[in-house]
Amino acid sequence: MLIRIVRMSFQAEAVAAFQTIFQNSEEAIRSMPGCLYLELWQDADAPHIFCTHSHWESAAALDAYRKSELFGQVWPATKRLFSAPPMAFSVRHVRGDSAAAPTSS
Repeated sequence: MLIRIVRMSFQAEAVAAFQTIFQNSEEAIRSMPGCLYLELWQDADAPHIFCTHSHWESAAALDAYRKSELFGQVWPATKRLFSAPPMAFSVRHVRGDSAAAPTSS
């Protein structure tokens, strides 16, 4: 599974327009082959900053979405509203107990 985070900063006056774009497209994105999960986060201290958090079966599924007609409609409309370049990255969940305390010798 691949986790995708996209952090986007919007012009303050464009926040409502972005929220409309997201609301109008979120179910279609969730219905894309390989999309397992999608949610939208809003920064607690800077309400013009949002992140999408999505889970994909594979990098190929994400790439297929990014080449889809849907993405070709949603992304350009969203991009016009940015106040700064977006930051996007993909990660994989690491299993294990990373909170274990080191042992002393």
